[in-house]
Amino acid sequence: MLIKDSLDEMKKREVSLKVIKSIIDNDGRDYLYDLTGLSGGFLATEEDLNLLETYIGPAIFEEKLQILGKEHLGGEKIFAVNRTSSGILATILTIAKEDSYVVHFLPEFPAHPSIPRSASLVGANYLEFEDINKFIANFPENTSLVVITPSTMDHKILDEEEFKTTIDLAKDKNIPVLVDDASGARLRTAIFSQKKATELGADLVVTSTDKLMMGPRGGLMAGKEDLIDEIKTKSHQFGLEAQPPSILAMVKGLENYNENDLKKSLAKKDELMDLLANDFEMFEKTPTGIMVSENNLKDEIIFSLKKDKSNFNETSLDKFSNKDFCFIWAMLLLKEEHIVTIPAVSMPGASATVRFDLAANDVDRMDIDILYKRINNSFKKLLNVLKSEKIAKNILFSFN
Repeated sequence: MLIKDSLDEMKKREVSLKVIKSIIDNDGRDYLYDLTGLSGGFLATEEDLNLLETYIGPAIFEEKLQILGKEHLGGEKIFAVNRTSSGILATILTIAKEDSYVVHFLPEFPAHPSIPRSASLVGANYLEFEDINKFIANFPENTSLVVITPSTMDHKILDEEEFKTTIDLAKDKNIPVLVDDASGARLRTAIFSQKKATELGADLVVTSTDKLMMGPRGGLMAGKEDLIDEIKTKSHQFGLEAQPPSILAMVKGLENYNENDLKKSLAKKDELMDLLANDFEMFEKTPTGIMVSENNLKDEIIFSLKKDKSNFNETSLDKFSNKDFCFIWAMLLLKEEHIVTIPAVSMPGASATVRFDLAANDVDRMDIDILYKRINNSFKKLLNVLKSEKIAKNILFSFN
């Protein structure tokens, strides 16, 4: 195992950021392709920027944020936080009780680490379920908060009927419901025609303003006014609230958002999948692109190396974890092919699944045939790199 802990993940990320800077410095932004689906943006005019003073900024832009945020998420009141994880933390600090349960339902493990970590901070017990029957059968009486993630880090979408069943169970017991709708606030509604979380009865929802939209890395909350007010108060005590530049960028990102841009990615996804299916078994479709899971990547690596004419001993891969395979491939995609995927730049604890999001803005500058060739080339390089632990470490932890 090369990536052993969160510190290693952070070191890997720092190398990736240096590589990104080097590519832009040497070749320009047009030679870098961000396919994470998290690229976000900061849309603002010079007139807007001149208003970004500590107190003037909120006075000008928060009113617009209330209007646009309610259109996007529903709810009675809107509140901007500096990250989705900040909104989750602030909610759990506000609502969850010591020794009570925070119960989390999602369509597929793993959960985002911010949820159990936040529960731990307040001394709450944490339970998570991906099976609706187990969720119902094992629901603890002493529960102070239910969290639902209807769209996972790997874009697995919760069936809307199960979504509503989960909310209704909590409501019957008078337990507040927080929906972690990071990308789902757009993905579920635009691609799967699902209702907003607040329309389904959720008390609170938080979304990421850089996921599948041109907004900043930040979080936008919506929900019942009394709960939002309490969470807002708690957030200000710990500095979790968004600052004026982020609020401005959220406003501009919401103004710029068009769900038809997501729908256009569907045809590109099918085209790329058809090309890759001729060479690989490991790719799966996501709502807006394609992905490779840890297990599928390992299986493809073993299958490909066995076809290699050179002697291959499967135990030689034991020095690598399944996550290592994803991290190394992501770094090769960045260093060799100038393609940014989440495992190269992710924060510690995020999913290691390698995703190519075809709703990303940079896809418009890249021919699908060229993208196919770059993915293919990078995988061949991965097979060679895995023959040497020293080279693999250098790929992960060295800028050169």
